[in-house]
Amino acid sequence: MQRRLEKDWDLTIGPDTVRLFILKAKALSAAVNEDYADGAEHEIEFDGDTHDNHHHDGLAEESSENLTEEELRELINDLNVDEAAELIALAWVGRGDYDASEWSDAVTAARERANKRTAKYLLGMPLLADWLEEGLEAIGA
Repeated sequence: MQRRLEKDWDLTIGPDTVRLFILKAKALSAAVNEDYADGAEHEIEFDGDTHDNHHHDGLAEESSENLTEEELRELINDLNVDEAAELIALAWVGRGDYDASEWSDAVTAARERANKRTAKYLLGMPLLADWLEEGLEAIGA
């Protein structure tokens, strides 16, 4: 049984803001997974005459996927140093790198590693949404 912390944490980033990141990350992940599942549809065979008539019907979907990623990237880039460190720490706690009782250590480590590539780092996490959810739950936020 995991011990619930008695507000041993004080989030600069609001839990509702983190939940917004979770929703955006889930939407992005769903778009990527759908693309992988039907990847064969995007393969094109040319037989000489038809290559000039090819129209890509998926441009609207690709545009919305890129918009979701861009929105999430901008939201992350708009965070201040403390908020960005807490977001990374939440992902680490959710991933199991740190226990909830080590919250301050996770935030300190994230702050020490802070750089301009926070969005790239977080968007590179394959289970970002899940890890953020589990991180929030672990600290009781």
